[in-house]
Amino acid sequence: MKSGVRNCTLAATVGNPGGFLVSQRCLRRAFAAPACHGGRGIIISAHTLAQIQRAAFGYFEHETNPQNGLVLDKTAPDWPASIAAVGMGLSCWPVAVLRGFVARPQAAEAVLTTLQFFWHAPHGPEPDATGHHGFYYHFLDMQSGRRHGGCELSTVDTAFLLAGALTCAQFFDGDDPAEAQIRTLADALYRRADWVWAMGPYPAVSMAWTPEAGFSPSLWEGYDEALLLYVLGLGSPTHPLPPDSYHTWTTGYQWQHNYGQAYLYSGSMFTHQLSHVWVDFRGIQDEFMRGKGIDYFENSRRATLVQQRYAMDNPRGFKHYGPLCWGITASDGPGPARKVVDGVMREFYDYIARGVPHGPDDGTLAPWVVVASLPFAPEIVLPCIDHFVHELDLHNGNPYGFKASFNPTWPEPCNGPFGWISPWHFGIDQGPVVLMIENHLHGTVWQWMRQCPYIVQGLRRAGFSGGWLESAERIA
Repeated sequence: MKSGVRNCTLAATVGNPGGFLVSQRCLRRAFAAPACHGGRGIIISAHTLAQIQRAAFGYFEHETNPQNGLVLDKTAPDWPASIAAVGMGLSCWPVAVLRGFVARPQAAEAVLTTLQFFWHAPHGPEPDATGHHGFYYHFLDMQSGRRHGGCELSTVDTAFLLAGALTCAQFFDGDDPAEAQIRTLADALYRRADWVWAMGPYPAVSMAWTPEAGFSPSLWEGYDEALLLYVLGLGSPTHPLPPDSYHTWTTGYQWQHNYGQAYLYSGSMFTHQLSHVWVDFRGIQDEFMRGKGIDYFENSRRATLVQQRYAMDNPRGFKHYGPLCWGITASDGPGPARKVVDGVMREFYDYIARGVPHGPDDGTLAPWVVVASLPFAPEIVLPCIDHFVHELDLHNGNPYGFKASFNPTWPEPCNGPFGWISPWHFGIDQGPVVLMIENHLHGTVWQWMRQCPYIVQGLRRAGFSGGWLESAERIA
């Protein structure tokens, strides 16, 4: 089957130096394939997905400070860097090399600059440092790299940063000095993280620490995106989490039945995705999942199906929800505001972790989280991507692919034909688009991380067994 993309080129974005997008004409040709799936009956080609992947990677090319490797959290003026976005970017550079987006030496230089910055950045209890005990502040000044705005030292965002570093250590396996230094620094950064310290006085990992208030009493317990945090923390050869901390994490699990699916509940869709960016949970189970007879990958598939079914049911009556229009997660929004819409008082939120089926939900949808669901349920994701491109036009004119979020129910004059549309891009949205398309098409990131001894050790210490883990190399 011809995709129609083979001869299409990336079009430079006017008014955004260095920015790129997939031209709408190119995408329309690509989607003009024989009918097979629902909606317009379109199969999305691998070539088209690769073009979307290329556009999303542009964020990390053009929204990164080349002097220190810090990645802008979002494209608003004077915004800080996000360490989670840095971790996403680190993971994306190896993918970009494989897909021919950049040359290997260019990617190695970008990665090495980033790792060198974090290794040498101010580290200690001072309120304007970059990190402390191997963990880093959630937001950093793009130029100085120091703590921004009194924010917290974030344990889970540090986990995403370290996962990115370890991804690079797996990929850059060459003998030249730059690649050898990447491996050395990635290993040193991971070993520096004191996971026991990050628990504070509690039985599980604290979400945050500040020099002003100490450890937050809010803990990582109960299922969400911190599954990766526990795998990394348990796998540490220097300061490993005690096994009981993982037990504390799982005791907060909620098994629910929603829309015909029995699954481990977490409302916001990104929580079912981010750990899966790096760890291949297919066929491996911990004690909890062995008791349920599924794995975490299948659990994320069920959560994805619940997303679509919730949108089809549309219990709150938002505009345009349906089988081809869903994606409820942490995202930008049109609020905060209360508006009367068609005689109903609606509350709209700004950036918040939206979720289903229990809310919060204000009619805001995020295309990126649909794309990041590709590995779990491609049969419902691909038609949805087609709908976003052809019916809602959420890709055209955007420098880095799909717009971050939109809300068709927002009643005021808007910047698009389908309601409010976010004017910004976010690094933590763009990374999963690049990486989950890669995992869906090739399984590449999963393959790299199956070879990471710290991931293997962390999974085993958490009680995982089965599948690929049985033949994975053990740490000596």
